[in-house]
Amino acid sequence: MMGDSMVKINGIYLTKSNAICHLKSHPLQLTDDGGFSEIKEQEMFKGTTSLPSHLKSGGDQGKRHARASSCPSSSDLSRLQTKAVPKADLQEKDAEIEVDEVFWNTRIVPILRELEKENIETVCAACTQLHHALEEGNMLGNKFKRRSILLKTLCKLVDVGSDSLSLKLAKIILALKVSRKNLLNVCKLIFKISRNEKNDSLIQNDSILESLLEVLRSEDLQTNMEAFLYCMGSIKFISGNPGFLNEMISKGAVEILINLIKQINENTKKCGTFLPNSGHLLVQVTATLRNLVDSSLVRSKFLNISALPQLCTAMEQYKGDKDVCTNIARIFSKLTSYRDCCTALASYSRCYALFLNLINKYQKKQDLVVRVVFILGNLTAKNNQAREQFSKEKRSIQTLLSLFQTFHQLDLHSQKPVGQRGEQHRAQRPPSEAEDVLIKLTRVLANIAIHPGVGPVLAANPGIVGLLLTTLEYKSLDDCEELVINATATINNLSYYQVKNSIIQDKKLYIAELLLKLLVSNNMDGILEAVRVFGNLSQDHDVCDFIVQNNVHRFMMALLDAQHQDICFSACGVLLNLTVDKDKRVILKEGGGIKKLVDCLRDLGPTDWQLACLVCKTLWNFSENITNASSCFGNEDTNTLLLLLSSFLDEELALDGSFDPDLKNYHKLHWETEFKPVAQQLLNRIQRHHTFLEPLPIPSF
Repeated sequence: MMGDSMVKINGIYLTKSNAICHLKSHPLQLTDDGGFSEIKEQEMFKGTTSLPSHLKSGGDQGKRHARASSCPSSSDLSRLQTKAVPKADLQEKDAEIEVDEVFWNTRIVPILRELEKENIETVCAACTQLHHALEEGNMLGNKFKRRSILLKTLCKLVDVGSDSLSLKLAKIILALKVSRKNLLNVCKLIFKISRNEKNDSLIQNDSILESLLEVLRSEDLQTNMEAFLYCMGSIKFISGNPGFLNEMISKGAVEILINLIKQINENTKKCGTFLPNSGHLLVQVTATLRNLVDSSLVRSKFLNISALPQLCTAMEQYKGDKDVCTNIARIFSKLTSYRDCCTALASYSRCYALFLNLINKYQKKQDLVVRVVFILGNLTAKNNQAREQFSKEKRSIQTLLSLFQTFHQLDLHSQKPVGQRGEQHRAQRPPSEAEDVLIKLTRVLANIAIHPGVGPVLAANPGIVGLLLTTLEYKSLDDCEELVINATATINNLSYYQVKNSIIQDKKLYIAELLLKLLVSNNMDGILEAVRVFGNLSQDHDVCDFIVQNNVHRFMMALLDAQHQDICFSACGVLLNLTVDKDKRVILKEGGGIKKLVDCLRDLGPTDWQLACLVCKTLWNFSENITNASSCFGNEDTNTLLLLLSSFLDEELALDGSFDPDLKNYHKLHWETEFKPVAQQLLNRIQRHHTFLEPLPIPSF
């Protein structure tokens, strides 16, 4: 006996709350092809053609919302008017397959009776049995008699309003291959249920994903665009749950979705126009792929099926749809963080012009631009051909300059006056949107400047150099550490080129002044980039004078104690350039410079023969006018140098077992071509000007 809180609908008891929801929904009726449709749908939605917000371009693509109830209300399931379809088009043309009477009566009919019972769990179990029985009797599809009887029974049960039951019914209905409006309605039903992430377990248990993918795989895109849109919306929701990842991969979701993009691309190219709602569909497809590409298996599939060119084509054809472009940019942002995918995209030569066009079109749309520039930074990070291809594109440098100017102005306008910043400003904070673009943009500039055909052009561009220097003028490491470091790294790469029209060379002393504040900071990355710039600029006599006048050389010698290979290498490079000038060699005597160089050779030389070579060159310059080794280097440092150089020049001792086997050839190359020649000369010079009082032991390393 049911209590007062229960009511009976279609033979099944529901709580009053669910019954009320049910009564507000609109029951599904059969159309001529034995499917179902919603009563008075055209009248109910007269005058509206809007899509649910989750399926619109520009809608919130990342969120799922719980519904007020679990009832699949028609007002949520349908928002588009659909064109009426003639009866003749809905009738099956192929001959129907006769049903085995014995099988029908003994296997199917008993299950249909179970469907009339009052308990939801019993009905759900019966649905599962029905699906298995239909599969066993080869009754799935749309070619057998009595299909309409089944569909009528199933469609009545949809009105019950149970998500669990509705999913089981939808799975059977899809397996019965309904078409057109009926396919659309069942896809709407699943979409409604999938919006609530609490239903993910139901979706997973009933393998609804496989049924949805089968729709995309087997149905015609042009005929069923709206159904595809709801189907794809459900798949996108599902893809947001990591628990579905393996199932999606194993069921061929990646291949199906890329093939769908390919169909859309080919249709657009063939017809010269977009299919209705194809942009909305692409938003759902690309959002789903974006959720999947973190998987190494998915990335491998992308490469195997040439997905990247298809995505580029879609981005090119739908460049007017910001949401499509943003989703694809998000995909590329993830993919290009991996070397194999980055190489694959870099080899697609059309991508550079595409990305430049997007920057020009959406220059003030930070969320898209920041991703495009990030992609370009990845492409040009370690690929010289990519640097060249990008730079050869029409107005590539001008586009970057224009973007730099735009976001520089936005950043300036967002700055507070120095007196109003307070302590909170100095605290670590994430970069602003404008700063984020500038960080990634300066990285691109630093990368392409490495190419010998591009670097001199950038170094001579007053706009680029001017904005880089302005960045160092108004930004401190406390304001935005990454931006300051990237701008300094770009200046370093540009300062490498000693060309006549270089703006960097013209402003070398001003740059040296700007770098002083980085040298005295507590940020080792900032110090390293500043020292690297001094390494290039100190090839100039005026800069060397500036270094000595401002005691920068003392700072360089202090950095030799850092036991940091990159910092010691760069600092030693500055000291080497200073010793080219005979008048400045005496500075190595200050602050124990010789001892620091010898200690650096001893501690870091065996793992970095290029650094060891710089140390030897510096000591070679310093000792050009040597008359007595002990007077020149000091007695203790002389003896240490004799021991170290003798040991390091012994190939067996120098290269024995200290390196990873994969790196041994690399170290041997630098030892033979760089270190050995200058070290041998330095050793010979010291030995010629040194009096040995007793035999020197060979140290072990």
